[in-house]
Amino acid sequence: MNVLDFRLSTQRLVAGCLAFLLFTACATTADPDRELHFDAIVIDGHSDTTPRFEDPSWSFGERHSVADGDMDLPRIREGGLDVQFWSIYMGERDEPGAAIREALERIDAVHEMAARHPEDVVVAGTVREIRDAVGNGKFVSLMGIEGGHIIEESLPALRDFYRLGVRYMTLTHSFHTTWADSSGTTEVPAPLHEGLTDFGREVVAEMNRVGMLVDISHVSDETFFDAVEVSRAPVIASHSSTRAIAKHPRNLSDEMLRALSANGGVVMINFYPVYIDEEAGREARLYLAEHREALATIFANDEEDPRVRRAQAADHFSKYPMPQTSMDVLLDHFDHAIQVAGPDHVGLGADWDGVASMPVGMEEISDLPSLTRGLRARGHSAETVRKVLGENLLRVLGRAEEVAGEMREENRLVSDYVADYASDTRDRWILRDGYLR
Repeated sequence: MNVLDFRLSTQRLVAGCLAFLLFTACATTADPDRELHFDAIVIDGHSDTTPRFEDPSWSFGERHSVADGDMDLPRIREGGLDVQFWSIYMGERDEPGAAIREALERIDAVHEMAARHPEDVVVAGTVREIRDAVGNGKFVSLMGIEGGHIIEESLPALRDFYRLGVRYMTLTHSFHTTWADSSGTTEVPAPLHEGLTDFGREVVAEMNRVGMLVDISHVSDETFFDAVEVSRAPVIASHSSTRAIAKHPRNLSDEMLRALSANGGVVMINFYPVYIDEEAGREARLYLAEHREALATIFANDEEDPRVRRAQAADHFSKYPMPQTSMDVLLDHFDHAIQVAGPDHVGLGADWDGVASMPVGMEEISDLPSLTRGLRARGHSAETVRKVLGENLLRVLGRAEEVAGEMREENRLVSDYVADYASDTRDRWILRDGYLR
């Protein structure tokens, strides 16, 4: 080989190496938003898929159509979701002990679902366990009690729910409890307690003591501010959006967002069009007026086989779809919450399988990477997106664990913490109507 041939050969080798490196770089960064999404720990704060786990004919490990729900393991993997809070919910129960019994059955169904998929699913209890499980490729199941009525005024029941894996409790659902006021859902009910009662403050203090997050989705504004005042640990809104974008009692005002931020908490944005888009809400009211009788027939009989009710509801909504909204509207709520509360205080709380419609392009969990893409398109940094997708909630869970440890070391009665609250209220800050009080 002469000198010229050697130079040409060397040039070809270098060019080939450069081309290979360029191809490799392009292959790994062809979709940086998707890469970011699947590299982050993605946590959702609220799903009502839980009752399906009680149905032996329904398999979490199999793919289902959108008509048969928003979530299952194959679509969760496609959506890049790593951690889900399953809602433990049932409505008001008149029979003493009925709510607790049904909650235990639902909690058991979550554990049994995980036991049927040991290679893929784990029920975790701590932040360390969550990170380790995700690092090992496992899908993490957590649980949240949706509605303080479920503990039936029993702090031992609250503690036992925590021992079984429940990591937050929503203080109320759409109705008042004996110790806390609700925001309602379609209409704000007349106040009963003007916030939390003394027992309600004991509940919050006991949640702090055991390490359970205080969830203020569904509560009245007065209950919200009381909970923020009383709680030593950060609080969460597991599935609420912003009132500045859509005026709905389930959403948080800017004053509430700022108070939540000062508390160190997280607002986890709800995806339901009726809650996040006022026009969709108006259309939904017309829809319900038109279809009220048909829906009442489907859902009125609690004794009906839930599989039958589910199939009937799916058929109805397939024929007569509920109003939707756009991804832009959903992203507006994220933008506003990030702007007002700050990037450290926003998360995801979609309300999967708990509502009758989702935004266009976000109809099921496999669509979740579109959220990361949308947030990046809106100019949010990769760091902010990672926080919103899951790191913010992990921080709050970690702080709740720390507060629980501190309170156990103090070894005081819960009533003592409530007495402290009453004695030093004048020294506490609270943000109401734009003023620190």
